[in-house]
Amino acid sequence: MKISVCGKGGSGKSVIVALLANQVRARGYRVLVVDSDESNSGLYRMFGFDQPPTPLLELVGGKGQVQQKMLAKFSSGESEPKMQVLGQDRIQVSDIPPQHIKREDGLGLVNVGKILHSLEGCACPMGVLTREFLAKLSLEKNEAAIVDMEAGVEHFGRGVATSIDEVLIVVEPSFESLQLAARIKELAADAGVKRTSAILNKIASDEMAKKLKEELRKRGLEPIGTVRYDPEIFQATLEGRAPRDGAAAEDVKEIVDSLLSKS
Repeated sequence: MKISVCGKGGSGKSVIVALLANQVRARGYRVLVVDSDESNSGLYRMFGFDQPPTPLLELVGGKGQVQQKMLAKFSSGESEPKMQVLGQDRIQVSDIPPQHIKREDGLGLVNVGKILHSLEGCACPMGVLTREFLAKLSLEKNEAAIVDMEAGVEHFGRGVATSIDEVLIVVEPSFESLQLAARIKELAADAGVKRTSAILNKIASDEMAKKLKEELRKRGLEPIGTVRYDPEIFQATLEGRAPRDGAAAEDVKEIVDSLLSKS
């Protein structure tokens, strides 16, 4: 099962990824978290790690080397969604070199790559590598992959979602978030994703949840669950640490039950 978590910047994608991963792991699954958001550098702290893993980009020579490969492929007429930079045809979680994955109690974290410097250029190499890595990732029956996508919709243009089983859209209480959710639903369908659902996040009242559900259903989206505003999440993200169990974690339990029932 490969699940991508998408949404507007600031909607709480990374927090939802961490909560989902912890709850799926609690059900006895081995979970691989794929950090493919090149602008958010703190996901590893949400799992209690002191340092992030070495980026997967370093496995293929670094960003510059991938860019050179991409330029050569562009020159030969190959489009980006078809490019490949990895040597192997199939990747299992156990194949990932130890420096490129952080592990603890059934959870693994990999990091595709980050934008670290001014004038570094586009994130295209990360997109190409993410798409190919997910396509070649071979999971065992008791394994799940949860992908923290970059904010917005650019990854759909790069074909990243073509090997995803379910897209979860994190929706916060804003018009922009609702509109983006509708757009993501369309793009996910175009990419061949069979299941797309919305998670309402940072919800302060039942009335707010009811209104957002109505608006999402107008846009053809069915919410899979609601995550309440939780002061513990605010405090954890402020302090840069793993969130403790609280209202949000309880809400995500129900979402995970629903996800696993469909797998």
